[in-house]
Amino acid sequence: MALRKAGSVLVVFFWSVAVVMGQDGWSVTYTPQSICALRGSTVDLTCSYTYPSGTVTTTLWFTKWETGVEPEYLGQDPEYAGHVEYHGDKEKDCTLRIKDLRERDSSTYWFRLLTDQEGGTYTGSPGVTLSVTGLRVKVTGGHQDKTLTCSTTCTLTDNPTYIWYKNGQHLDESTSPQYKSSVSSNYIDGYSCAVKGQEDLHSPAVCVQGQDCNRVTYTKRRICVLKGSTVDISCTYVGYNRVKSSLWFSPKRSASWTNKLTPEDLTRDPGYAGRVEYTGRESETYEGPSSLRISDLREEDSAEYRFAFKTPNFEWGHSFPGTTLSVTGLQVKVTPAAEGQKTLTCSTTCTLTDNPTYIWYKNGQRLDEPTSQQHSSNNLVVLGHSADSYSCAENTTRTSPLLQCMLQRTPQCQSVPLVK
Repeated sequence: MALRKAGSVLVVFFWSVAVVMGQDGWSVTYTPQSICALRGSTVDLTCSYTYPSGTVTTTLWFTKWETGVEPEYLGQDPEYAGHVEYHGDKEKDCTLRIKDLRERDSSTYWFRLLTDQEGGTYTGSPGVTLSVTGLRVKVTGGHQDKTLTCSTTCTLTDNPTYIWYKNGQHLDESTSPQYKSSVSSNYIDGYSCAVKGQEDLHSPAVCVQGQDCNRVTYTKRRICVLKGSTVDISCTYVGYNRVKSSLWFSPKRSASWTNKLTPEDLTRDPGYAGRVEYTGRESETYEGPSSLRISDLREEDSAEYRFAFKTPNFEWGHSFPGTTLSVTGLQVKVTPAAEGQKTLTCSTTCTLTDNPTYIWYKNGQRLDEPTSQQHSSNNLVVLGHSADSYSCAENTTRTSPLLQCMLQRTPQCQSVPLVK
């Protein structure tokens, strides 16, 4: 329970905890029972359980529950591939982590456990209700003075702090979703809001008056790609006046800037020499697309990338969050499966963008996809006593990483023997 005093009114909050007590020592506890989280963020469905006797053989989370039908484990659902991680154990913890949340992840989630005892099956109800929302700026008021509200479709969990941006520049922070002051109806100004700690998940910038205000909209807030590949980081921009110049920069590189407060163009950065180019950018326009292309990606390229532009009498702010790039390699991880089997997972440090498919190799030979649908998944079930060596690669149109994997055995495709 938490107490908060607002003026002369005492407001009392009771934290929601769902405890499901079964007979003979069965129980499942969900903390909390309802969660509202931002699209693109990561959330933990915290859960604990008890059971009367025996040994836990299976634990699973699911969202589809029909009477008389065995539920499907989320980890086996292609819709959740790369998005869910079980952080619990087979003793008492059943926490589930869901990454890179999407609106379609909004659902009720249940936990189920099975033991080696007769009748040893239990499902905790009512489960956890997860609601996923984005942020948007709602503009209300008269013709002169406007009120801005950082709006969501559900009440965000954990009483967040809201951040406001005006024309790309950090403006204010508050625990209230409503901006503290009214704003004038200026055709030039664009406003955006974000939640502290998740600034890259900010709302689109909106105009207080009209539709032609200064603004930048990033195509993707977060991108995860393979080391050695090429990535395009893109945005669209609108200038109230004609745009005279623009650039892409990374705050991570600020230590090398001549003036620490003035971003420098990535095309002039020695760390990106020969690997960076701009596409889709035209000068002397009011609006347009712009893309930053980085080739031969390295893990040290993992950073946030921002776009800025200038008009004759205006400069887009440098503090507006851009696109966060994560660069990863591939690694094969081995975990126990059913008796006599093991599960191989083609693992990355982040969830690869654009729902990739995978290619598996056994002793250097490609496993033909028609043999099993799992050969295009990031998971592969094999016999646990096998002495064979397995490796994986992303099935991509960019041939360079795949050829390196096949011919040079780069860290992008590592083999793991099942018995040593």
